[in-house]
Amino acid sequence: MSERLKVLLQHLLPKQALTSLAGRIAGASGGSSTTRLIRWFVKRYGVDMSEAANADIASYKSFNDFFTRPLRIGARPLARADFICPVDGAISQFGAIDDHHILQAKGHSFTTVELVGGDGELAAKFRNGSFANLYLSPKDYHRLHMPCDGILTRMIYVPGALFSVNPVTARGVPNLFARNERVVCVFESLEHGPFVMVLVGATIVGSIATTWHGVVNPIRTKKPSEWAYPDERVRLKQGEEMGRFLLGSTIVMLFGQGGIAFNSEWTPERPVRLGEKMGNRAA
Repeated sequence: MSERLKVLLQHLLPKQALTSLAGRIAGASGGSSTTRLIRWFVKRYGVDMSEAANADIASYKSFNDFFTRPLRIGARPLARADFICPVDGAISQFGAIDDHHILQAKGHSFTTVELVGGDGELAAKFRNGSFANLYLSPKDYHRLHMPCDGILTRMIYVPGALFSVNPVTARGVPNLFARNERVVCVFESLEHGPFVMVLVGATIVGSIATTWHGVVNPIRTKKPSEWAYPDERVRLKQGEEMGRFLLGSTIVMLFGQGGIAFNSEWTPERPVRLGEKMGNRAA
């Protein structure tokens, strides 16, 4: 099937209905049916269960329990770096923010204002800064961790579409990451300044959860929501879990100007693993 046809199907599919159905199936305790589904998924996508804290497929009560499985201790050692990769996945794009434009794929870009839900004051903090778009495929570990120490200041739920976020769709759907449903997590680092982690929803992503809030979008609405976190009460250390996807998606990170110098080994489409060096503070 051509890429053009795959993108056309994305526009035609009843994405909201499919996502709701998938969420119900993934959250159900189906006994032997759930076990068969998990076994099929592991074989189909080549999931490495030896890295899981619990490698017994039959012990997972629901597909969601399996999909958000924790890793065994020591499976992802943290590099000695100012910034570590927060997920297992692959690099979609990364680099410098051109004034306020972020590269999505060849021929497509979107703005920081669009990404964070229209907040120009927040977006201005990342003008001429840096970005990284990381894609989590079905086989990947789906918990999200902190790239550096951070103090949470705000969380914004931005309703939107539910296009797939795979590389084909990224090349074919304009404004994809600023068009889909997303959760914008705004942090302040005492060492590195402000940074944002945007958890982007997608087709069949049942929901998005954070460690401090739980599921952010249990019921999808057409209205944005926002939460403030005063008094620095949510502090997270580098490598600490901050959220998870119930089925796969993409995370987009924004850093201020001079905030990060990316790992020289990073290239678009390169696989990445949680804990590896993402970069150091720019000189």
